[in-house]
Amino acid sequence: MEKNYRVLLYYKYVPIEDPETLTAEHLEYCKNLGLRGRILIASEGINGTVSGTVAQTNKYMEDLKKDPRFADIEFKIDDAEEHAFKKMHVRHRDEIVSLRLNEDINPNEQTGEYLEPKEFYEAMQQDETIILDARNDYEYDLGHFRGAIRPDINSFRELPDWVKENKDKLEGKQILTYCTGGIRCEKFSGWLKEEGFENVRQLHGGIVTYGKDEEVKGELWDGKCYVFDERISVPINQVDHVVVGRDHFDGEPCERYVNCSNPDCNKQIICSEENEHKYLRGCTHECRVHPRNRYVEEHELSQEEVKERLKQLGKHSLNKHKKSAKLNF
Repeated sequence: MEKNYRVLLYYKYVPIEDPETLTAEHLEYCKNLGLRGRILIASEGINGTVSGTVAQTNKYMEDLKKDPRFADIEFKIDDAEEHAFKKMHVRHRDEIVSLRLNEDINPNEQTGEYLEPKEFYEAMQQDETIILDARNDYEYDLGHFRGAIRPDINSFRELPDWVKENKDKLEGKQILTYCTGGIRCEKFSGWLKEEGFENVRQLHGGIVTYGKDEEVKGELWDGKCYVFDERISVPINQVDHVVVGRDHFDGEPCERYVNCSNPDCNKQIICSEENEHKYLRGCTHECRVHPRNRYVEEHELSQEEVKERLKQLGKHSLNKHKKSAKLNF
């Protein structure tokens, strides 16, 4: 298919005096232009991902740069076959990325040293180096830099506590941090320096910039990069793609994320299309039998059909248990 759309990823830490007014005005502007996406505006700056046609995104970038506050803003641009969002949201927030520190960090005053893709590539291979993923666990599980540490966190604001609990692993090392587009590392690397870590460096422009760099071509990245839109993931390594994701149900290599069919759970799981149907998209038995199972509703399954599927799953689990018992014997 011809790619007549584009996805823009961008941010800028810059003082905004009246973020509430800008939020309302920017929402109206984006809707009139025909964009879709998600933009956060705070007194500390702007953080957004939007999709639109080539003409719409060109107009957006041109107009945003006319504002002196955003004159030097950097856009990461992906070609797309269609919109990457269903609606347009512009929201006012206390922070454009939620770290919730007791004493906030201003990246314009304190942040880690920027490394361009080639510099980051070389630094990853140096001795006494820790590669620290500044994203959530489910992002890491789909793809990450080779040898990177996986913090056991579900949200960015949990990262400082994880660092404090694992300080001994980081002390005295060169710390390389990275995230999707760079925004999380701006503040996180600054916080690391405030905590006393001296040799802190960050991937300038994030993973998406690294993947587009013509020199490194995404090398040393394994898997795909998780993104927060309808695409779910994008490829990074242009040289040797390695699948690191594992199916939630059988552990087989997989790079397909779905949301659990239980609306009260909604957990994101890596799952093949075959196993999605087999397990009714429920991450546990409790989720599969939930009265508002969305998979059941979407496929208009009768209660008899659901019972039969669950019965087959029960037989499958029993057979697996018998085989395991024989092997152990």
